[in-house]
Amino acid sequence: MYKRTHFLAITLLGLALSACIGTSNQGKTPMTLTKEQLGERLYFDTNLSMNKTQSCATCHAPTHGFSDPRDNGVNGAYSLGDDGNSLGDRNAPTAAYAMFSPSFSFNSKGEYIGGQFHDGREDNLAGQAGGPPTNPIEMGMPSQSAIVDRLQENPIYVASFKKIYGNTLFSDVEQSYAAMADSIASFERTELFAPFDSKYDRYLKGKYTMTEQEELGRTLFFSQQFTNCNLCHQLNKSQRHAQETFTNYEYHNIGVPTNIEGRSKNGVSVDNADLGLLNNPLVDDPKQAGKFKVPTLRNVAVTGPYMHNGVFQDLRTVVLFYDKYNSRSKQRQINPETGKPWGAAEVPINLSLKELETGPALKTQRIDALVAFMKTLTDKRYEHLLNK
Repeated sequence: MYKRTHFLAITLLGLALSACIGTSNQGKTPMTLTKEQLGERLYFDTNLSMNKTQSCATCHAPTHGFSDPRDNGVNGAYSLGDDGNSLGDRNAPTAAYAMFSPSFSFNSKGEYIGGQFHDGREDNLAGQAGGPPTNPIEMGMPSQSAIVDRLQENPIYVASFKKIYGNTLFSDVEQSYAAMADSIASFERTELFAPFDSKYDRYLKGKYTMTEQEELGRTLFFSQQFTNCNLCHQLNKSQRHAQETFTNYEYHNIGVPTNIEGRSKNGVSVDNADLGLLNNPLVDDPKQAGKFKVPTLRNVAVTGPYMHNGVFQDLRTVVLFYDKYNSRSKQRQINPETGKPWGAAEVPINLSLKELETGPALKTQRIDALVAFMKTLTDKRYEHLLNK
């Protein structure tokens, strides 16, 4: 396992490290790296983008819960591409704890689960890592071959890839590209991405005492009588499981409204509904339209904005949005961020009403308690971000 001190050193070096590693050891036999070390350097390497301005860490920053901390003129809803102009149409999901998502498949109930990205279109971490470099509105490289050429500019990369994957690796572009993605995935499977050291984890070990508000939130969260949270955001049956990821990796349409303000900035028509799971090439079932993978709640308090399209800025707003399905209060039918009624569902069919309408309406005290509990799911190194 990587040590956190090593992680912090790499984070501080950041892009400067990526710039210098290709010229080190000139005239000498290049040093070689382990697969995880190689993946780490690739993760921070801006040379893998067309204009050499963007790396994996740009949109999945280790300093911000492996999410995109940039405003980009859209309140952080979408990520800005390497060209300095292109904006995506989905919020970059955190890469933290992503290693625990199962391969894209069916569960025991015959429902889709797992995979990577909001729609599960990649089966695993390596598939996810291989997507952005050649995406024209992300890292913007024209082809896998162009990426492999960039890799071979760095003697340390060349020596390391050959040692790990074989001396003939670079004779095959597809295999070389797959090796790059595989090594990045190996880095993303290290402890750095899943330390399990939040206040909640320390509470489970008897090293932290919940406040009265946090404890109320914890009780409510795991209760099937008072809330519906754990129907989708609890993987393990035991409330005290040491590696709970707070997602069952299922897909649901919860009626998220269109991000109209964001669409006005990225140029996508507000009439263009994001069909979520139905956009996955492996899915050909209209009943899946509008469904997105249930995200982990690990670090949720510091990885906003929220929902697949970043339409909500505040975590409390998210809880209020869920509560609108069970509350008859006029106040609960108003989005506090806009002062107007909640927007219509972007995809109004296939709503998971069975899950959404389970549980009573929540009083303000309980709303605040749930938010307080979710803040305890913040990894220790990000706790300082809770006060910002």
